[in-house]
Amino acid sequence: MSRRRLLLAGAVAAALAACTTVTPPGPAGDTLSGRLAVKVDADGAQPARSVSAGFELTGSSTAGRLNLTSPLGTVVARADWSPSDVRLVTSDGETRYGDLDTLTREMLGESLPVAALFDWLRGRPWPGAPSEPTAPPVEAGFDQLGWSVRLGRLSDGWVTAQRARLPKVTVRAQVEP
Repeated sequence: MSRRRLLLAGAVAAALAACTTVTPPGPAGDTLSGRLAVKVDADGAQPARSVSAGFELTGSSTAGRLNLTSPLGTVVARADWSPSDVRLVTSDGETRYGDLDTLTREMLGESLPVAALFDWLRGRPWPGAPSEPTAPPVEAGFDQLGWSVRLGRLSDGWVTAQRARLPKVTVRAQVEP
């Protein structure tokens, strides 16, 4: 290869590398992704709240990452957790929390069982708490942590979890295959 072609190839490679965004490695473990909608019903003076986003859940209940993305695929919020650290990164900066319950309570006004989501989105109870299978004629699923997890459309990737106590919270997720 001539010196001129070698320099040109090097310049092209450098230009392509400059256009690449390097994502820091996330926690080890499986990754689940899809669409997620969370709805919190109105309660007293608190108005109803809802969030809908794409999601990517990586890691495990003890160390993981949850990315929430806009319809265009831009990460709008990232939650990272480990036994020693729980933080939320948004366009407003980074905030640290004592635990995942506090982080989700600050984001939505209500706590969500993020640790259990790894199993719930796979259609099974979380091993960290007791669960009860639902009895017919109720849709297939189970009750755990005060939530009813419904799996009637799991073959299409859909999981719905609803918290019984007020205010009622509903989480709907469609997991990509």
